[in-house]
This record gives sequence, structure tokens and C-alpha cells, in this order.
Amino acid sequence: MSAESARTSSAQSVASAIVPDASAELSDRLVDGLQRVNARLDVIVDHDSPLVREASHHLVDAGGKRFRPMLTLLTSMLGTGISDEVVDAAAGVELTHLASLYHDDVMDEADIRRGVPSANAVYGNSTAILIGDLLFGKASELIAHLGPEAVILQARTFVRLCAGQIEDERQTPDGADPMEYYLKVLADKTGVLIAAAAQYGAMFSGCDERTVEVLGRYGELVGLVFQLSDDILDIASEAETSGKTPGTDLREGVATLPTFYVNASSDPADARLKALLARPLTDDAEHAEALELLRAHPAMEQARAHTLTTAREAAALIDELGEGEVQDALKEVPLSVATRSA
Repeated sequence: MSAESARTSSAQSVASAIVPDASAELSDRLVDGLQRVNARLDVIVDHDSPLVREASHHLVDAGGKRFRPMLTLLTSMLGTGISDEVVDAAAGVELTHLASLYHDDVMDEADIRRGVPSANAVYGNSTAILIGDLLFGKASELIAHLGPEAVILQARTFVRLCAGQIEDERQTPDGADPMEYYLKVLADKTGVLIAAAAQYGAMFSGCDERTVEVLGRYGELVGLVFQLSDDILDIASEAETSGKTPGTDLREGVATLPTFYVNASSDPADARLKALLARPLTDDAEHAEALELLRAHPAMEQARAHTLTTAREAAALIDELGEGEVQDALKEVPLSVATRSA
């Protein structure tokens, strides 16, 4: 299969995963738009230095869901559709996301990302951090050409994204509800960028301010669903399907929705699992034991139900934007994300 054919197939897979019930026409428009975004990313991350070029392409070429740019393309169809400005906005959002992944993997000491060795594992922490910074710069440069409103949204998004990542590294403050704090962190570190992705599509396709505002609220909820689903998959999936090492949060002692439900349980049989979840699980045997116990625990179904409820809240917001095929597809997105298996 040629590189171009492989990219077409990948774009088709992304579209069908995000909006599986879309018409052939809508799906084709999304696939064409995503190919334009991928081509734009190739140009943007190119560099005179072979090392910088290779390291910058590392995660771009690894693929990924391209969820955020796909959402930008989809929301643009509420207006005039996929233009060069929409493509640039979608590429800017994806570059911001990619940059954050380089930094995330350094902080998490991750070995695998998107089914390939992480950038920090290949190039070292210092280079991975600097490539992340470089990609943030590239994203900002690209967004700057779209005008002051786009720049303001990018800047505010970046501030919240960083704040969320900082908060994620800290314990719940005294007096704060742990679950509420956890959900706020997710809204900041994940929801805000997906909200921006949804808003950019509307902004650069002529939609009115009300539509942009609704899509911001919708995108943030979709981001919550995306991260809640990710946290469930971190426990439930195997490395072969997720492309990441399972149980990363358990190793680091990071609380997620399933572990909150375990800790809320009054069942004496949960004592051993609670004791394991009370600390980082650096011992391989204890880590494997916790994964096994957690995968079989009712907390997993409780977490899935919570995630699905949030997905339905996001879908309901689209009712404010009238009826049509694009609106139906946008309602489908959070539900597809909530029930994904990879």
C-alpha cells in the first residue's frame, strides 16, 4: 500500500470511528478534509535540521485518532464548510495536542505512545520537551494568521490546558470534593482543547456567536467523555489494542473515576483493592493484582454509566442548533467516544 493510500485508509477509519452512521457524502467530506489537515501538518512540522524534522514527525507519523481536527471539520459544516482557514485551525489544534503529548510522556515517563516508542524513549527527555515547545510555537504561528479572536482562544485554551496539567500533578486540596476536583482537572487538561476545536470550526465557517458558544460547552463535555473513557481504557484494555501500557495511572497512584467508585464502596471485600489503590503501584506483582481486581469490580460499570450520562448531556446541547445531518453526527460523537474500545 502506498503512503497516500495508507493515509486515505487511516482518514476513513477515523471518520467511521467518530461518526459511524454518517452518510457516504458526509464521510467523504470529512475524509477529504482530514487529508488536507494531514498534508498541512507535514508542511508545518518540516525543518532544515534532520534531527528536528525527524523528532517533530515522530508522533505525527505515528497516526492517532485525529479526533480534534475531525471535530473542527465537522462543526464547520454547520456553516459554509471546510475552507483553508478551517483546515489551518484544525491543524493548529492538532499541533497543540501533539505538543502536549511530548510533554505528557516526559512527565509520565512513558515508554509507548500510539503503539510506537515514545519520543522521550527515543530522543531523551530534553529533546522531547524542546520538540513539544517547538510544536506549541508552530501551532501559535499558524493560529496567528487566523486573526486576533483565534489567537485569544488559543492563548486562553493553552493557559487552562497547562493549569489542568499542573493540577493533575497535585493532591485534592483540603476541603475540596475529590470527585469534583478530578472532573475540573479533566475539563481543564482535556476538555478545553476539544472545546476550542469545536469552536474553531464554527468561527471560520461563518456561524453566529450563539452557535460558537454552544459548541464550546458541547466540546468541553465531549472532552470530559473522552478523558473518562481514556481512564477506563487505561484499566480495561490491553497494550495491543490501546497502543499504550495499561495501568499507567495505577503505577503513578493517580485517582480516576473507577478508583473513586471503589473507594466509595462499603463492601469489606474491597479492603485489599483499596489498600493497593492507596499508593503508587511500582511493584509489578501488585500492579497486576490491582488491575485484575479492578477490571472485575462493579466500579468499572459505574464509571461507564457516568461517562455515558455525560455523553448524553453533550448530545442534548446540539438540540439548540436545529436539525440536520451534521447536527445528528455531532450528537453521535460523544456517544461513540463513550463506548469506544480503543
